[in-house]
Amino acid sequence: MKRLDLPAPAKLNLFLHVVGRRADGYHELQTVFQFLDHGDRLTLVQREDGHLRRTYDLPGVPAEEDLVMRAARALQAAADTPLGADIHLEKRLPMGGGLGGGSSDAATVLVGLNRLWRLGWSLPCLAELGLALGADVPVFVHGRAAFAEGVGERLTPVAPPESWYLVVCPPVRVDTGAVFADEGLTRNTPPIKISGLSEWEGRNDCQAVVVRRHPEVGEALAWLSRRAGKARMTGTGACVFAPFGTVAQARRVARELPPRWQGFVARGCNRSPLHRALDEEGD
Repeated sequence: MKRLDLPAPAKLNLFLHVVGRRADGYHELQTVFQFLDHGDRLTLVQREDGHLRRTYDLPGVPAEEDLVMRAARALQAAADTPLGADIHLEKRLPMGGGLGGGSSDAATVLVGLNRLWRLGWSLPCLAELGLALGADVPVFVHGRAAFAEGVGERLTPVAPPESWYLVVCPPVRVDTGAVFADEGLTRNTPPIKISGLSEWEGRNDCQAVVVRRHPEVGEALAWLSRRAGKARMTGTGACVFAPFGTVAQARRVARELPPRWQGFVARGCNRSPLHRALDEEGD
């Protein structure tokens, strides 16, 4: 095997609670992650000369800051492998949208190169390496819908309904660091127990801050709530979403989207499309 074409799926935070702030400045969270059957795509082609080459352009993101390339370099160094790769990213998810695109891209590179280079690393080992790249990387590496705690790295598999979703993407790029630094952020939501968990329990504690800083996110939430009743923001935004019982219902509302907003319909997945694709590839 010298080439892999793999998905890097989006995720939704079905809710997001900020339950505290640690001494190191990071926030303690509780959230449920679920994947979508929509996202970026990566092509990995093995090289024998050890070079890691980016064959795409990501505006505003130099190669040394690109999570894709950082993930590839980290795995190559940790595994001490002489192999390299040409890496091509087809970017479909908006940057700063709360859909986890960068973290998913990094996880797909870790899992994909592990397979391509035949390293034999376990998913927990890859997830530990990925945590240094971003708090959301481990859930994409493990590939199971999960109740997450800590900074998002303590994962318990869950199985929320695999609804159809309409995701609306206002043309806003949200700075996650600025949201978590905002003095108006709620940081003391009482922790909940997984035993009584519902996929729609709770709220997104970041939503009020983002709506204040980016009013167009609030407009998208109001527009979608009038049509679905359950709209909320994913992650630190800017994308908002609502569940539907059928794909036809979701697509019907999607056809009403104002031209100034992008959006897509996707199915929720409790097992990542990345891992399903690797199963189909075989060894």
